[in-house]
Amino acid sequence: MKQTDEVDDLLTRAGARWRADQEAPPEPDLEYMLSGGRKHRRWVPALAAASVAVIAAGVIAVLPDPKTPTAPTAQAPSTTAATPDARTPQTIAQGNDDFLVKPGDKVQVSGKIIAVPGKTPVFCPPLAVPDIGYPPGKEPAPSCPDNFAVKLNGLDLGQIPGLSTIKGVLSGEATVTGTWRGGAIDVDVQTALKPLDHPAQTELECPVPPGGWKSQPSNISSTAVTKFLAAHAYQATGPIFRYPNGTSRGAPVVILIGLAHGDADAFRQAFEKVYRGNYCVVPTLLSQSDEQRVTNAIGDVMSGNPKLGIYSASGPGLYGGRALAQVTAYTPEVKAALTPAGLDLIRVIPQVRPVR
Repeated sequence: MKQTDEVDDLLTRAGARWRADQEAPPEPDLEYMLSGGRKHRRWVPALAAASVAVIAAGVIAVLPDPKTPTAPTAQAPSTTAATPDARTPQTIAQGNDDFLVKPGDKVQVSGKIIAVPGKTPVFCPPLAVPDIGYPPGKEPAPSCPDNFAVKLNGLDLGQIPGLSTIKGVLSGEATVTGTWRGGAIDVDVQTALKPLDHPAQTELECPVPPGGWKSQPSNISSTAVTKFLAAHAYQATGPIFRYPNGTSRGAPVVILIGLAHGDADAFRQAFEKVYRGNYCVVPTLLSQSDEQRVTNAIGDVMSGNPKLGIYSASGPGLYGGRALAQVTAYTPEVKAALTPAGLDLIRVIPQVRPVR
């Protein structure tokens, strides 16, 4: 699943929320909505990312790590839900250090190159842009904000395949390797584009009960359930809609609740007093309150320190792991700025990658 697909996926699941709340068929057929030719849109603008991540209950994607421990919440004391892995917060935080870059390090970038006449060509991260259909010949010239642009000293534009020109500005895609100079790269090697590798994403899944899931209505959008989940935001996150038998008409819809803190059996007993329908409770790293705190903290860094080059933030959503901070380069300055939010609760995804 591509990260840029997640807004469309969020809209699909919002439609499914309506479907799951109905007391009887017929239900709308979502199969076409999920697979039929939609034009994927890019994610939200960077400075609004933190607030959107909260509103969307973290449905926007983050690379998964559902097996890490969490720090306790400030809202209510509780025990942490058991996780299948014993790694420590210190180990998880150190994992981000694999991406740390300092002046003099060998680094690599892969993606969009922009060359304005009379200026040093730059690499530009995949920033969110308005999806506007400009008439032919009316497209704006490519550009990249200075706080995200990485200067490419010594780049040979003649070696970049498929360059296009709009209003005198050249743009194309390439992979560039060289020496990091803090906001710039002294180019050693340039090749055709080699997309960045990302770990495979594994969505949270509900264990199948004996006899399988039944097709039945639910009251997930009822006032009682909404108030319950809001009251337990310090320990749980969700709801997340799952489709174990596909999305055809009449297929069962299962509500997944992630539990970060507290006893799972006690939570289920309380939840069943207000909820009717299919559901499951699975361990997650962050509760809704945890997620809001972390993504808001990343958002504060984004807006308060734009020169750091952090361009998006989101919660774990369907993957149950850490919050996501996408950055131009993970420098010691970025690390220091994100540390108060809890580096063991954040997965850093940089565009400037060290070459070991």
